[in-house]
Amino acid sequence: MTDRFNTVRPDGEATADRWAGALHLFDQADENAGTGGGSVASPAEEAPADRWERAGLMFAERRYIASARLLAGLVEEFPRHTAARLLLARAYYHSAQLNRAEEQLRAVIDQDPVEPYAHLLLGRVLERRSRPDEAATWLRRADAFTADA
Repeated sequence: MTDRFNTVRPDGEATADRWAGALHLFDQADENAGTGGGSVASPAEEAPADRWERAGLMFAERRYIASARLLAGLVEEFPRHTAARLLLARAYYHSAQLNRAEEQLRAVIDQDPVEPYAHLLLGRVLERRSRPDEAATWLRRADAFTADA
């Protein structure tokens, strides 16, 4: 998937070969239909970049729990990947898994103390968990990071 550079035309539409690499998944699904064959492809067989892209697509489709499952594996495999951990926290937040979201956001802030979105989202998580005093501190920090000088 990552070896094709021209997957999007200048107008934003996908090129004809954009999904060509995924067609084999549908063929395999057809072969397994009705035969009790297993799953189409396991996440372990996918390259990390492919799992990252798929998780992003699921998140964009508002399939937060499925996205979180993929992202949790990526974060376990690459614990210093801040973007994956932040997207995982967002998926947890949107699927109301607030304890997990808080845990991931605190890890992001430990890795990148000046990540403004992590501070903002942690404040929102704490608000939803009925901890307004603690939330106010994180929201003030987020505001300080994004304030125009």
